[in-house]
Amino acid sequence: MTGLLIASVEYGGYVSIVKFLIFLLLFFPWLPLLTWVYQDAKNIGTKEVFWTAVVFSAGAAAVIIWLVTPVFIIGMLFYLIAVTATSISYVMHRNARVPEFNRVLTAEHIKGLFSKGEKKLDAIEDFLFITANNNEVPLPEPRTPEFFGYKTAYEILKDAIWKRASDVVFSSTQQNYNVTYYVDGTALKQPDVAKDRMEYFSRFLKNLADLDPEEKRKPQKGKFRIHQNEKNTDWEIATAGSTAGEQIKLKQMTKQSVTKLAEINLMPEQYEQLNSIREAKQGLFIVAGPKKSGVTSTFYALLRNHDPFLYSISTLEIQPSAELPNITQNIFGLSDTGTSTYAKRLQAMVRMEPDIVGVADCADSETAQIACTAAKDGKIVYVVLEADDVIRAIGKWMKLVGNRNLATDTLLGISNQRLLRKLCEQCKQAYEPNKELLRKFNIPADKAKVLYRAGKVVYDKRGKPSTCENCQGTGFVGRMGVFETIIINDELKNVIRQSQSLAEISTQFRRSKMLYLQEQALRRVIAGTTAIDEMVRALSTSEKQKTKKPE
Repeated sequence: MTGLLIASVEYGGYVSIVKFLIFLLLFFPWLPLLTWVYQDAKNIGTKEVFWTAVVFSAGAAAVIIWLVTPVFIIGMLFYLIAVTATSISYVMHRNARVPEFNRVLTAEHIKGLFSKGEKKLDAIEDFLFITANNNEVPLPEPRTPEFFGYKTAYEILKDAIWKRASDVVFSSTQQNYNVTYYVDGTALKQPDVAKDRMEYFSRFLKNLADLDPEEKRKPQKGKFRIHQNEKNTDWEIATAGSTAGEQIKLKQMTKQSVTKLAEINLMPEQYEQLNSIREAKQGLFIVAGPKKSGVTSTFYALLRNHDPFLYSISTLEIQPSAELPNITQNIFGLSDTGTSTYAKRLQAMVRMEPDIVGVADCADSETAQIACTAAKDGKIVYVVLEADDVIRAIGKWMKLVGNRNLATDTLLGISNQRLLRKLCEQCKQAYEPNKELLRKFNIPADKAKVLYRAGKVVYDKRGKPSTCENCQGTGFVGRMGVFETIIINDELKNVIRQSQSLAEISTQFRRSKMLYLQEQALRRVIAGTTAIDEMVRALSTSEKQKTKKPE
C-alpha cells in the first residue's frame, strides 16, 4: 500500500507534495464517516454492520483503484463518486426511517448549519406558549421530538396570527394534511403539512391544552394561550377521529365586543327604521339571515338599543357570543334537554314579566307561538330566524306560528343580512367598469365611473412579490354588514293576511321601497367599500335559491 501511495504521487522522480496533501485531505474524512455510519445506524435501529461494511468496502476499493490509476485526477474522481454514492444511499435510507426534525442533508438541515442558532432560538422565545393551567412552556432541547412539535406549532400559529386567521383547519388525507385558514370568513388554502410533522404538532398542542395525546378517535376540546408582542391570544383546539385520520381545528377565541345599533353599518334610512322600534309599545321583530352572517351582532345591538335601566330585558340563548351588561341572559344548556324544552324555558322566562324579550334560537312552532303571544301581551320581542332573505323569513315565520293572523298582528318588521369583506384601503385599485357589467347589475353609468377591486400582486425591482402589510395579500381587511329591512305598517299587515303567495307579499314590499340585498350591496360597491366580485361571492347562495319557486 505504501509503495502504491508513493508511486501514485511521484512526478519526475520526486514525490508530488500537492497530490499527497490532496490524497490525505480526501482520505482521512472517510474514517470518521465510517464511525458515524456505524453509530447512527445503531441509534436509529437499522443494520449497522451491513451499512458500515458497504461504506467501508466502497471506500477501500475506491482508494486502491485511485492509487493504481495512472492519471491522478481520474482516480480521485472515482474515489469521490464511490464514497459519495454510498454515503448518500445510507442517508436516504436513514432519513426515511426518522422524523423530519432528525433528518440530515435536507434543505432545512443545511440551512440550520449556516444560520445563527442562538438568534433563531431567541426569536422563538419571544413567542410564548401558555398551557391550559396557565403555565409558561419552556423552550425544549433542540433536535428532540418536543422541540420539533414546539417549532412546528410556532411556525404555523405565528403565520396564522399574521394572516389574521380566525380558524385553522387541518384535514387528514392519505398522504398528508390539508391546511385551511379562515380569514374574514373566507377559506384560504395553505401549503400541506406532512403527516409525521403533524404527529408531533398534534401531540404538542394536546399537551398544551391538557388533553390526552394518545386519544385520536374520540372528540376532545381544550384551550391554550399565546403571548406575543405583549399581547395574549386565546385559542381553542378541537380534535376528532375520522376514517381518513384525526381532524384538528384551531379557533381563535377573540372576545366579541357588543356593538351599538349605529355601529353595524346600516344605511341611514335603515338605521332610522330599526331605531324607531324602541318607541314601540309592543310587537315582534325578526332578525333573519343564514348561519355566520352576523345576525347575533344585530340581535345584541337591537337589545342594547333599549335602556336597561328603564326596561327589564331578558334573553334565552343556547350559546351566548358575548356578555350583555345589565341584561339577563338565560342559557338553555345540555342539562335542560332531559327535563325541559327550549319553548318551556322561554315560557318560564316570559312569566317573570320582562319588558323586552330576546329569543336567540327559534326553530320550532311552540317557541314561535310563545314569542307571538308575549308580543301580543305588551312586550317587545326580538327573534333570530335562519332564512336567506326577508320574503323567505316571513314565509318561514307564518309556517312556524301556524296562525297567519297571530303572526301578522304582532309583527313590527324584518331584517336580513350578509357579511361582505371590506377592500383594503392601502392596496385597493380603481378601474373603469365595463358598460356591459354596469348594465347587468342595473347600475347607472354616471354613478359608477370608477369602481374598486382588490389590489393585485406588486413586484419590486428585483422581481420579488411585495405583500401588502395591511391585508397580507388578500386584498380585504375586516367585514361589514349589508342589510335588507322592512318595517311592517298596518297596510302591509293587511297585504300579508290576504296574500295568496309570497310573490304577492314581495311585490308589495317593493312598492314600499324595500331594496333587496343585492341593491344594498351595490351601493357599497359604488361607494368603493367593497368589490363586485365580493358581492357576488357573498350573495351567490341566496341568488341561487331565489331562482327556485317560493313556497
